[in-house]
Amino acid sequence: MKKIPVRQISPSQAELSAPERFKIRRIEDILGETDLLHDLHRHDFYFILALKKGKGVHQVDFHDYDVHDHSVFFLRPGQVHQLQLHAGSTGYLIEFNAEFYQPPAKSSNHRFRVVGNNNYYDFEAERYDKPALVLALMFQEYTQREEGYRDVIKSGLDIFFVTLMREGILTSRESNPANNYTQERFEDFLELLDKHIATHKQVAHYTRMMNLSAYQLNEITKSSIGKTASDMINEQIILEAKRYLLATPSQVKEIADHLGYEDTSYFIRFFKKHMGYSPEVFRQQFR
Repeated sequence: MKKIPVRQISPSQAELSAPERFKIRRIEDILGETDLLHDLHRHDFYFILALKKGKGVHQVDFHDYDVHDHSVFFLRPGQVHQLQLHAGSTGYLIEFNAEFYQPPAKSSNHRFRVVGNNNYYDFEAERYDKPALVLALMFQEYTQREEGYRDVIKSGLDIFFVTLMREGILTSRESNPANNYTQERFEDFLELLDKHIATHKQVAHYTRMMNLSAYQLNEITKSSIGKTASDMINEQIILEAKRYLLATPSQVKEIADHLGYEDTSYFIRFFKKHMGYSPEVFRQQFR
């Protein structure tokens, strides 16, 4: 079974012995006068691309986004993406692992989880000034590395995530927002799906882990995004299958095994039912 290429944060000399990893770089320093092209891969860390000016295409878990000014992309560990970014783009690229940023307060942890469930934030020009100031401060602290700079950066991340959460709330006002309990339980379900999809594919598996009834879990998912828990399980299976079909040369049988299917033919039927293509045809059409 071939693995999807996984990129890691290379530590600086000063961080070689530390489990914490954090980097912030200016986009213009990375690009120079050439375009950036990253093939499909995944990270084992959090990845933030914040663009004051930008042009290109960013595909996150097979959803294409046009890159433009005043946009922010937030990727969780394990998500797959490929990026084409044109020269002339400006902003910051931030990479950090879970050891570096662990929100201690319940409110900040909740905010971090909510922000992380959205991959794309689109700011109006005047609303981008505030997060831009926070990013500039974090970059200055990272480059100067004076006493306590790590603490300042972590506080800066807290403030930056507040600005993202506000933007998320602003852009979703037309929908019917779920209450806090529903939102927290929905986020719990998303985390469990991401962690256990290869071994747990029945709603009952998740209701037991969450101490909920099937009715309660379905009410949570339907009020949050209008889908049943079963729909979300199926979508997560398909997403993981697509990741391996398009990012690795692994055989369909190997992918079926990875996803916990002993019967490869059943996996093929399941995939075709949801995608309209067999796994092999899907790979040929979209790779």
